[in-house]
Parts: sequence; C-alpha cells; structure tokens
Amino acid sequence: MARPLRLEFAGALYHVTSRGNRREAIYEQDIDRESFLTILSDVCEQYHWICYAYCLMDNHYHLLVETPEANLSKGMRQLNGRYTQTFNRSHRRVGHVFQGRYKAILIDKESYLLELSRYIVLNPVRARMVHSAIEWAWSSYRETIGQQVKPDWLHSDWLLAGFGRKKSKAIDAYKQFVSEGKGQPSPWEQLKNQIFLGDEQFVESMQRLIEGDKELSEVPSSQRRAVPKELSYYEREYKVRNEAIILAYASGGYSLKEVGDYFKLHYSTVSGIVKNHKSKT
Repeated sequence: MARPLRLEFAGALYHVTSRGNRREAIYEQDIDRESFLTILSDVCEQYHWICYAYCLMDNHYHLLVETPEANLSKGMRQLNGRYTQTFNRSHRRVGHVFQGRYKAILIDKESYLLELSRYIVLNPVRARMVHSAIEWAWSSYRETIGQQVKPDWLHSDWLLAGFGRKKSKAIDAYKQFVSEGKGQPSPWEQLKNQIFLGDEQFVESMQRLIEGDKELSEVPSSQRRAVPKELSYYEREYKVRNEAIILAYASGGYSLKEVGDYFKLHYSTVSGIVKNHKSKT
C-alpha cells in the first residue's frame, strides 16, 4: 500500500502519533516524559505550533496540533530527532527510538477538534491503565481542568471556550464531556482516505489542495506568484485593517505570524480573519 500523502498548509489541524521501534517503550522513566515535554515546548515555540491536547503513553504519544505555518514535517523532525538523541544518551543506547514515519491525520477543526481532544486524553482509560483521565499524569487533561499548572504552549482555554463563557462552568462541562466519551465509538471509524477526518466537503477541499500542489510544480517559474509587496503597502493602501490583512496574506509572501506581528495581532486572530473571509466568498 502506498504511503499516505503529506499535506501541509497554514492553519492545518493534525492528530499526530508516533510509536516506538518494534513497539518498544519510548519512555522508560518519568524523566523521559519530562524531557519529551521540554522538547515539545521548544518545538511549539520555534515553529509557532498551537497544541490543544497531548497524551504520552508507554510506547507512543498523541498530539493535537495546529500549524499556523505549513511546517509540520520540520517540527516533527526536530521533535522526534531531538528526543531520540536525548533518550539514547540517557540510556546509553544507539539506533532508532521511533518506528518509521510519524502518522498525521488532517482534522476538520469545526467538527472534530473537541472529539479528538477527548479521544486523546482517554487513551490510558481505553488501555485500562487507569480508571479515569484524571488519574493519568502524562496528558493535558489535568492541565485543562486546572489541576496542574498549564504550560504556555498548551492552548486548552480555546477548547474550554467551546463549553461556556465562564471558565469554571466550562471546566465542569468539559469534565462531563470527557467522562461521557468512554463508551463512544472511535472517531477513526469516520476516517477517509487514510488521512482525513471530516465530512465530504472537507475531504474535497483537502483533495483540491493536493491537486494544487501537484500542478504548481508544472507551472513555469515566470508564471508563478509575483514577489509580494511590503506589508506597509497593504496597510497604507487599504484603510480597512481586515482587508489589508486578507490581501497581505493572500499575496503568499507572508505567514500568519508575520502578518500578525506587523499588525500587532496574534496569529490565531489573523487566521480567524482570513477564514471568515473565505467562508463568505
């Protein structure tokens, strides 16, 4: 069977998992998990990833990450590569820690973000390692409900916003949501083409992106996108800020973060402005 295609674009949401070589443990001690989370923190900062949920098991891990820039593969090379070096150095070993390539599923954020966040933190429960999500120290669950200090790179407040405006009530609703997920069917039953979790419209839009990537390599360089104008041009020529942001990003010359930094906005705000515009066109 051919390998699933890797599709990367700004604003993509992925469920990422990577397993130990020969299904062996990738964490042998708590200090290994702590080292992994430190490296994950660095990767999120360097590549501007937005991590919504995570779970570290014994021989694999799960991440739910959004990439404001199209850089999943670069970040994963850093994450798995650095951890392999750290693990081997700590345990005086050589060779592979992870089994082949990581697996990345493209997620329809509007339909499956909350469901996947629940699925991830319930992994130890399904594996019968604990009875409830709160008993497992190495997932984002405790941090999301305020039982542990939340790291800056974990964007669990965005998840909670889907359950209510007041944080205390949102946490209660989130706890209930996770508790009710124990007997729910696996979201992977809805997986399409090995790499998509979303409805038919979502899959079609992703397929168009793949086709677009294929066609771009066949376009002569003289016919490709022109060099974008300076960001100051868009600010000067378009008095409505959001219009300037949309056109600057559409130029293809700037990442969400670069546009956000110039207009003094968080890149997630820029992403929302761009997506809102696309939904109206």
